[in-house]
Amino acid sequence: MRNFIVTGTDTEVGKTYVSCLIVKGLREKGINATGFKPVACGDRQDARHLREAGPDGLTLDQLNPVFLKNATCPYVAARLENTQVDEEAIRRGYDALAAAYECVLVEGVGGWEVPIGPGRNFSDLAADYRLPVLLVIGNKLGAINHALLTLNAIKARGLECLGIVFNNVKDEWDTACVTNRSMVEEFSDAPILGELIHGQDFMDIDALLERLR
Repeated sequence: MRNFIVTGTDTEVGKTYVSCLIVKGLREKGINATGFKPVACGDRQDARHLREAGPDGLTLDQLNPVFLKNATCPYVAARLENTQVDEEAIRRGYDALAAAYECVLVEGVGGWEVPIGPGRNFSDLAADYRLPVLLVIGNKLGAINHALLTLNAIKARGLECLGIVFNNVKDEWDTACVTNRSMVEEFSDAPILGELIHGQDFMDIDALLERLR
């Protein structure tokens, strides 16, 4: 079973929501999986949700080794606190979980190209780990452009895109919500591994499992 990264087309598209459903789904199938949130800014709610979805006994610091208090991109948040994102702490945290668990889901921060340090974006961190990437698309107006840009950026890093999960971020669907999926399918070669209605509390992960094996 391979470890993997979950990224999104933007912030607030449901990365944590999807990540928690996946961790729960993996564990229900007998796979000893955990989430990992390398960097959190503003609060640690994402890490708390991942802890609730995953195995017992992990601390917030194990799941989230770098926490910055300002709700902005990690690079700016770190500068405001006169510090920097400690990538060595992230590596130690990831390695410890990877040694202890069958599958580690690494949830990104913001979008794919969010700055985390001088000349460093989240995409640089992801490229260092050489893990396959799952893309969460917030299904709304503008999603096609954001999705294709992100998919091309993942490919440009030489990384495998496991596939796409569409997350419907609102109850009511407009024309964009209805047509976004077919357009992304037409203009990319990434498989659609799931589509979640607003508030759905489970996810069929069989298609994802096939990609992870």
